[in-house]
Amino acid sequence: MERQESEVADIFREYGTAYRNDHKLTLQSHKAMNAIIRCRTSLLGGHVDVCDSCGHERHFYNSCRNRHCPKCGSLARERWLLARKYHVLPIVYFHAVFTIPDSLNPIVLQNQRVLYNILFRSGTETLLELGRDPKHLGADIGIIAALHTWGQNLMDHPHLHCIVTGGGLSEGGRKWVRPKKTKKDKDFFVHVNVLSDLFKKKFIAYLQKAYQTGDIKFTGRTEGLNSKKAFKQFRSELYKKKWVTYCKEPFSGSEKVLEYLSRYAYRVAISNSRIIEVHDKKVTFKWRDYRDDRVKLMSISAFEFIRRFLLHILPEGFFKIRYYGILASRNLKTKLKRCKELLGISEDHDQKKPQDIDWKDLFLEITGVDLRVCPVCNEGRMLPKTIIPSHNHSPP
Repeated sequence: MERQESEVADIFREYGTAYRNDHKLTLQSHKAMNAIIRCRTSLLGGHVDVCDSCGHERHFYNSCRNRHCPKCGSLARERWLLARKYHVLPIVYFHAVFTIPDSLNPIVLQNQRVLYNILFRSGTETLLELGRDPKHLGADIGIIAALHTWGQNLMDHPHLHCIVTGGGLSEGGRKWVRPKKTKKDKDFFVHVNVLSDLFKKKFIAYLQKAYQTGDIKFTGRTEGLNSKKAFKQFRSELYKKKWVTYCKEPFSGSEKVLEYLSRYAYRVAISNSRIIEVHDKKVTFKWRDYRDDRVKLMSISAFEFIRRFLLHILPEGFFKIRYYGILASRNLKTKLKRCKELLGISEDHDQKKPQDIDWKDLFLEITGVDLRVCPVCNEGRMLPKTIIPSHNHSPP
């Protein structure tokens, strides 16, 4: 018997009201839950297309466009990727990951905006500073940094993924500088231990500054850190810990960079395809256990699933993908343009901008399905017939 497919939206519909009654949620969590519940339903409205040949009608319901929704983001991701394609250079790219110790997780959850910004700042400044150091590279590199806050089990696991150019622009923009100690482009320009050490020092320094200025708060289980003596001891323990920073094998070509970005940049905490079953107040989902690199099943209560999912709702207006160095927006028409000149890349000024491409063309690019052709007779054209109005009320 074929199993009934379940989605995050189904879990919210069935157990969300009871969970909200028992737990105090942030406004952003309420908004995300409501959006996911309403996504691609009549609540958000839509439109009806009709075939001009056989008369077949097809209903389209609008997406919620919430960045935490498992059903949204594919078209936005495709437009984003098209824009990135114009900025990818024909060079080797590296993938660096910065992870903070678990002991920081409770503080991060209480101070998301401040601590996530510190994570971005510490990780990217580490790369940029070491890149400019003549001992390592002596050039201005480019970075695309993406924040992930989860592990495969949906628990909080903040870490920063950085796509880094394998080389950079020399001071004054006279030449493209390649890493000095490469073996067939497989070695990063700096040893991972150097990365880890500088990242740790920067993060703790910014944490200390935020503590002194009162920008971080300690409540509940972390309330004791309001004591200067306790915080000093906590900071000392952070110094003693080994911070996990690593650099993966380089990407083999710009196509692989874009492929990686398409999978990770717009990823949400869990996709609907990973949910196996929702039954008897429990949710069963697939997860990869990296201790033995095997895919396993995990069953937790519906309330615990909702709690874990909501851990990863970002503060309003927070940018989870950021650009630095030669890839920063202010440098695209100057430093990046100069890099292209040095690498012999010609600009195509006639290319259509991603925001100007019709969404149905993007859908065709992603799925291979042409929404303009009737799926029944395969001859007629699907034309707009009527608008489905939205309902303004929100679900409980």
